[in-house]
Formats: sequence, structure tokens, C-alpha cells
Amino acid sequence: MNETYPVIVIGAGPIGLAAAAHLLERNQEVRVLEVGTGPGAAIRNWGHIRLFSTWRWNIDAASRRLLETPTEDYAGNWQAPRETRLPTGAELVEAYLEPLATHPAMAPTISYGHRVTAVTRVQPDGGGVDKTRSNGREGSLFLVRTATAQGPGDLLARAVIDASGTWGAPNPVGRSGLEAIGEAEARATGFITTPLPDPLGTDREHFAGKTILVLGAGHSAANTLISLGRLRQRHPDTRVLWGLRGAANPVRLYGGGPADELPARGQLGTSLRRFVENGDITILENVSIATLVRGEMLGVDLADGRHLEADLVVPATGFRPELSMLSELRLDLDEIVEAPRKLGPLIDPEFHSCGTVSAHGERILAHPETNFYITGMKSYGRAPTFLMATGYEQVRSIAASLAGDRSAADLLELQLPETGVCSTDLGGSCDSPAPAEQAAGCAVPAPEAESCCGPQPVSIGFATGTL
Repeated sequence: MNETYPVIVIGAGPIGLAAAAHLLERNQEVRVLEVGTGPGAAIRNWGHIRLFSTWRWNIDAASRRLLETPTEDYAGNWQAPRETRLPTGAELVEAYLEPLATHPAMAPTISYGHRVTAVTRVQPDGGGVDKTRSNGREGSLFLVRTATAQGPGDLLARAVIDASGTWGAPNPVGRSGLEAIGEAEARATGFITTPLPDPLGTDREHFAGKTILVLGAGHSAANTLISLGRLRQRHPDTRVLWGLRGAANPVRLYGGGPADELPARGQLGTSLRRFVENGDITILENVSIATLVRGEMLGVDLADGRHLEADLVVPATGFRPELSMLSELRLDLDEIVEAPRKLGPLIDPEFHSCGTVSAHGERILAHPETNFYITGMKSYGRAPTFLMATGYEQVRSIAASLAGDRSAADLLELQLPETGVCSTDLGGSCDSPAPAEQAAGCAVPAPEAESCCGPQPVSIGFATGTL
């Protein structure tokens, strides 16, 4: 009886749409729930940023086949962008995700404006199966509760794939994983910005001439700092502070430079070092924020007694998975990174970079809750080593398993670049984007700027978000 119900995919980002494409290719009924008004809603928040990974790695195989194959109601004349180009987030959405989401086979499966608030299980006859009930659990259905403009609603599914990403759950700027005292008020009043603002574009007037404190040591921090360094060269009264939670380790801050197998990412560190050495960016070490006090400027009190003041704080402090909507499910999560337990040791950033994470699929991602999976950036929890190609392989394997093809589900094939420069905080992805001006001109061994990255990202090829 369960086979008459669809597989519900949460999120219409790159990974969510790829999951749907693989399921459709295997003649599985699927429904995609997306909180935004269109595909790639999270990516649209950083559309001005250019990815590290080229188009070659940003397109899922099943999605490509769907877009390129003619049918009775589809001409199949979609043209993939040139493989060696580095797309911006906006281009990823416009040239790939939107055509994919509007394909005649895909479009009817997607419901926009649907925020998933809870997932639980029920019997086919409607009887409840909460987290404590084991009898008959494996054969029960999933109940997915959503919030829409028309009010809440419940949907039934035989399986659920959570590809909702982490963009909506940023880490706090306070110490030890907690919000600083006064942080909520500082966010609400605009002193704390979005994680990836656009200081050289739409946010220029808001940033020019201000004192800006950027928190974080990953790629999203680097993107913003480089943009602010350029802004300061044009508006010298702009003051740029870079707050680090620890000491300034050059290898961690600037990466491998020319040695990075993602050329655009290596150049990111090189450009950032130049702005620091030129005095356009001031590094502050051991910044542990205890309290934020609103005034004409934002007072920033540190745990060691120091006091800073800033007009704006950019929270490039990373993201974490939002798990409260899954509280009625039986999950088995790694206690350190909050990824599926079998995946946790494979992605621990203390031991692995993007290129050393082995291919993994349905068996690694499975939970005690049969036919429920967390995929994409969210599957990596708090680990910053995700690549989009990894996510594509995840959902290919899961779709094969749900279609009953065990051999295909277990046959994992994935090639990733080896690089130690993977620490990032852009939605948990190593396809983390590079500034558009910079990446477009980076010199690499290809006719145009090309990356070896075999995906997310997203580096988000991504985010995303629902990368």
C-alpha cells in the first residue's frame, strides 16, 4: 500500500532537484516541497558570488539527461553552459535550476511556499506512530506537516529525503555555540548583517565609510573581506576589522594559494593576504563575544575584557542543521558534527578535507527510521567539507535504493580533488564561492577559469540551500 504514496523531497535546491530527477528517471512518484517562491531560494541570497567549481561539476547527471532528452511535450533543446566557466549563484539558478524546475516532468512535482515544520510517522489508516512506538513502525507512512499562506497542512509519503540545507540556521556570533547577550536585538535592528552581503553592489551605500567587523575564518568571511578591502580602496574612511576566534594561523587563513586544486579558491587566499599586508584589513585575534550593546554604534564586549565598536557586524560564522522539525523521528547522529553517525568519521574536518571524503550513499546515510534520509549540505551537519558532487552521488544512491535497485545503490563512483584548503562556512560547502571579479580572471590550466572540483559546492555546486 505504501508504494501508492510519493517520496517527498524537502528543498528545491541543486541536491533536492537532483533527487527528484533521479526518482523520476526510475519512474518513482515524487513531490518536492520548497519554502521559497522558486528553485534555489538560498542561492539567490548570494547570487552576486561566483562559485569555485565550474559548470562541468555543477550539473547532476540525471538532471542533465532530463533537460537534454526530447519528449512529446518537451523539445530537449536546453544547452548546458560552457563547462570551463565559473558561474555566479544567480547564473546557477537562471541557467540550470530554473530550466530544470520548469521542465514538464519536474514542474508538477514542486510545491512552492511550503515550509516543512515537522515530520513524523502514521499508520495507513491514520493511526498515530510517535517516536516511542516500535510496533508496525517500519511499514508505516511518513506524515509531513507544512506551513503555507493558506495555513498548515499534512501530506503523506512512503519516504522522505531532507535536502533543505543549512542556510536558514546560521551559527551565533557568541561564544561556545551560544548567542551573545543582546545578539537577537542586534540582528533585529540591522547591526548584524546577512552572512554574505554585497558591499560592492547592492549594499555599497550601507557599508561605505563604516566600521565593519567581520567574524569568521572560512570562505564566506574571505569573500566579504576581499570585497570590503576593495571598497576601502575606493572609500578610505571605511574601516575593516577581521575578528578571529583564535590566533592568526597563516595556513588556515590563506590556504594553499597556487597549490590548491581549486584555482579560484587558492587565489581567494592570495588576494586576502594582500589586503591584510597592505593594511586595508586589520586582524583581531581571540575574539570571543560575550555581549552586544546597541547604541549609535554596536558595542562589542569580549570575554577577555576588551571592548570594540562597529557600525556593522558580518556573521561569517558558519551554519548548523535545523533538526527540530525531525524531533519525532529516530535519528542516529554523530555527536560531534551532527551528521548521520556512519558519515561523521568520514567528514570530520579535523581529519578530512573536501577531497579526502570518500564516496558514500544510501547505506551510510540511513537512519533507524527506515526510508528517511538527510542529504546535501545538511547531511554534513556542522562539518564544512561538503561538495555538490558528493550530494549528487548521495541522492543517486538513495533513489536507486528506493526503487529497489540495491546493486546500483551500492555502486558508488565519485572523484574529488585532493586539497587541504577546505575550511569554509558558506552553508557548509566547499564549493564555496569566490568573488566574481576575482574568479572570473583567475589563471588556471584550461581555456577559461576551470576548477578540478568534482561537485556543492556549491561549493554550494551548492547551497544550498535549499542549499
